[in-house]
Amino acid sequence: MQAVGQITTPYGEILIALDDRTPNHKESFIELANAGYWDSLTFNRVIPNFVAQAGCPDTEEGFNDPEYLLEPEFVPELKHVYGAVGAGRDDNPGKLSARCQFYIVQNPSGLHRLDGDYTVFGQVIQGMSVIEQIVRVKRDGADEPLKPITLNVEIIQLPKEEISRMSN
Repeated sequence: MQAVGQITTPYGEILIALDDRTPNHKESFIELANAGYWDSLTFNRVIPNFVAQAGCPDTEEGFNDPEYLLEPEFVPELKHVYGAVGAGRDDNPGKLSARCQFYIVQNPSGLHRLDGDYTVFGQVIQGMSVIEQIVRVKRDGADEPLKPITLNVEIIQLPKEEISRMSN
């Protein structure tokens, strides 16, 4: 069995396979999901042909609280392909991830300019159609949806074979 992030939104469900090659980001995601951290938050930045981002608000506190920062875990094979799940961060020199913020790559060609700069720690295995709807909602000048898109994040266990089947 393998841990999978299950994100429920008003538009449907998204399933994310968490990668074992990024153990600190995977463990952090599981810990925050189990604590219900994101359940009062939203997709706060959505940009067509780029990403749908959720989690902690873009505030100084969200990026500077050491409890919420993680060392990068760059894995050359984990690239910013369509459906990749990455950890948000500010422009800090150590490229530390803000563990409370994650994004899902929606650009069909991927975002390879982000490879090696932002940690990819998962891959959407079901629900990219939900992300396609989310990035197309009406938004303000800061790319925040006018109508909040809530999320509920849980961790479920799925057999590895089922995850492989869903990934292909």
